[in-house]
Amino acid sequence: MKAIRIHKNGGPEVLRIDDIDEPQPNPGEIKVKIMASSLNHMDLWVRKGMPGIGPFPLTLGCDGSGVVDEVGEGVTKLKTGDRVYLYPLISCKECQFCKSGLPNHCKDFKILGEHLNGVHCESICLPEEHVFPLADNVSFEEAAAFPLTFITAWHMLVHNGQVKEGDDVLIMGSSSGVGVAAIQIAKHFGATVIATAGSEEKMAKAKEQGADHVINHYKDSISKNVKEITNKKGADIVFEHVGEKVWQECLKSLAWSGKLITCGATSGPSVSLDLRHVFIKQQQILGSTLGTPDELQLVHDLIASQKISAPISRVFTPKEITDAHQFLEDSQHVGKIVLKWE
Repeated sequence: MKAIRIHKNGGPEVLRIDDIDEPQPNPGEIKVKIMASSLNHMDLWVRKGMPGIGPFPLTLGCDGSGVVDEVGEGVTKLKTGDRVYLYPLISCKECQFCKSGLPNHCKDFKILGEHLNGVHCESICLPEEHVFPLADNVSFEEAAAFPLTFITAWHMLVHNGQVKEGDDVLIMGSSSGVGVAAIQIAKHFGATVIATAGSEEKMAKAKEQGADHVINHYKDSISKNVKEITNKKGADIVFEHVGEKVWQECLKSLAWSGKLITCGATSGPSVSLDLRHVFIKQQQILGSTLGTPDELQLVHDLIASQKISAPISRVFTPKEITDAHQFLEDSQHVGKIVLKWE
C-alpha cells in the first residue's frame, strides 16, 4: 500500500510516498481503509524535527476517516463496511488520568503521526476503542478535518475554560483549524467572540464562522481593541496557540480573574511573565493538549446535527503532498487542508 513517510527531517522535499506492507489487525483491532486524512501544524513540526518523534521511517498524519476493511478477533462494536472516524491519541490506559476518562492528561500518551505511524496512508490498524461510527450525513473529508483541532478547542474552552453565555473570548489565529473550531464552540455556548486574523480575507472568514469582532493582528493593537470592545474589562478567556509573538498582547488582553489557555507555540516557545500581574489580578494560565474520546463524540454529534461545521480550505491528492505542506506552511488556509485517498 501507499504511505506518506519521512526517513529524515527537513523541508517538504523529505516527504516520500513509499510502498509498504499492508497491515493486518491483531485481536481487538480494526483495519480501516483511509478515505481522507488531514494536515495539522504537527505534521510540519514532525517533518522539520522535534524531540521524541519517530522512529524513522515514520508515516505522518493524525486525523483520518474511512471504511472498516477488516476486524480482528473479539471486535464487536463495528463491522466490515462501516463508515468511521478516528481518535488520534494512544494512552497507557493504566494511570489515574486514563482511568478517570482523561487520556489526554496521561504522561505517556502518544499521537498518531508523531510517536506512532499515522494515517497518511491507504490503510491503518487501530484498537477498537479508537474507531468511531461516522454519521451518514458527514463526509469523509469533513470527518478527517475535525478530530484533533475540535477536541483540542473543546477541551480548552469547555473543560479548562468553563466557557459560558456572556463570556468575552479572545481567539488568537482564528483562520487555523483550531481557531475555526474555537470560534464555533465559543459561540455554541453563547460567548462573545473576539477573533484575530492576518488579512482582510481571513477576517471576513472569521466573521462567517461566527466571530462578533475581528482584529487584524498585523496592523492593530490586540489588547487595545479588546479593552475597547469589552468596555475596559478584558477577555474572560484568551484562547492561545501562537506563542512568543502574541504572548504579551494576550496577557494585556486578559481580564481580572480571566483564564489564558494555551495549546501551542507556532511562533516560538519562550515567553516572559510578570508574576505580580498574575497573582494580583487572580488570573489563571492553563496548558491544554488534545481532548478525550467523549469530547470527540460530542463534537461529531454537533457536526452531524449541523450545529457546527469543520470547514475545509482545500483538498489535495496524496501525490500533491509537498504542495499541501507548503500551502499550510505559508498560512494560505482558512480551516483544514485535506488529503483525499482513493
